[in-house]
Amino acid sequence: MMNLRFAFATDDGKTYNDNHFGDADYYDVYEISSIENNFIKRINNTTEEDDENIHADPVKAKSVVDMLKIEDIQIVASKIFGPNIKRIKKKFVCVLFNDDQISDSIKIIQKNIDLINSEWVKGETRNHINFKTGI
Repeated sequence: MMNLRFAFATDDGKTYNDNHFGDADYYDVYEISSIENNFIKRINNTTEEDDENIHADPVKAKSVVDMLKIEDIQIVASKIFGPNIKRIKKKFVCVLFNDDQISDSIKIIQKNIDLINSEWVKGETRNHINFKTGI
């Protein structure tokens, strides 16, 4: 059974934040397989905002990547990724959802764990996965 480590962008632990992945207050970490999911921990997003508020700030992207890599994250999940997706998808599989509730996304993940893992093993050439409906 394959377990992957996911980081969900959230401000409240139940729903996704309403902004880019890198702007979440927290990242809730889960280990998920096709038959189970386990909450591991909550990571406070300690990345610094640039005073200039640079769009697609490479320093911010590196800060988010470094923070999540320490926790052995493989997959990052959000409703919205900004232009930095091109940087972070080299380190993680980026998965997009329309769901408000993270628990709903976990069910979709469990049904599609093989697809997600097949993208993970591609390494730096991986693409993001879009589970948004109607797109």
